[in-house]
Amino acid sequence: MTYTDRISIQVSLSGYSFGIHADSKTEFSGWLSPDRIFATKEFQSRHEEVEISLFTPKCTLVPTHFFSASRSRELLAEVCELNDADSVDSVEIPWCDASLVYSLSAGEAISRIISDTVLRTDGSRARVLPEMYFLLRDAYNLNDYNRIAASYADGRLYLAVFQGKTLLLANSFESSDFITAEYFLFMVLKKLQLNPEQSLVYFRTPLEPEWEMSLYSYFKGVERI
Repeated sequence: MTYTDRISIQVSLSGYSFGIHADSKTEFSGWLSPDRIFATKEFQSRHEEVEISLFTPKCTLVPTHFFSASRSRELLAEVCELNDADSVDSVEIPWCDASLVYSLSAGEAISRIISDTVLRTDGSRARVLPEMYFLLRDAYNLNDYNRIAASYADGRLYLAVFQGKTLLLANSFESSDFITAEYFLFMVLKKLQLNPEQSLVYFRTPLEPEWEMSLYSYFKGVERI
């Protein structure tokens, strides 16, 4: 079977989730453990588009006029601690006039298995990119004026915020529980002077029912993307 549109897969150290976007409908999974990879029927089908993201706090956005591929490792080492074995790569973010420099060494094994398993219709494999890449893309493409896109996995909140087409923030915050993640979310909005009561928040990752209800208490709405 071939799905007509795309599958987007988010990979963390503890497991994965995915969304099937086909025939103008979207269906999302919950978090699944790594031992389910080969039993996930959606992974046995080919898809026109395959997107695979890996959660990594080791990433930084560098303006195009400051970026040099030969300095990628140096640029990333300025903002996070790199191990000798950490590989470093980059991807252009043209809508932000920047490049995202990152390391995917943590969790690379699971994402590689998924990349080798979930294929496009032509048999090609998708490039694994950091979750922040897709947050920046999805937030930018929202129709809202306050564009807030977030993900939460492995005790860390990932967040991209635009106002119109202007990027205000792209960062991640260590959050041992979702209450702490909410604290950082509201701290960012307060600092940026954005009113949650007038804003929707969009999550790329599954939300527990109590998390979603808590967010609804403060935001105009909560959506999955």
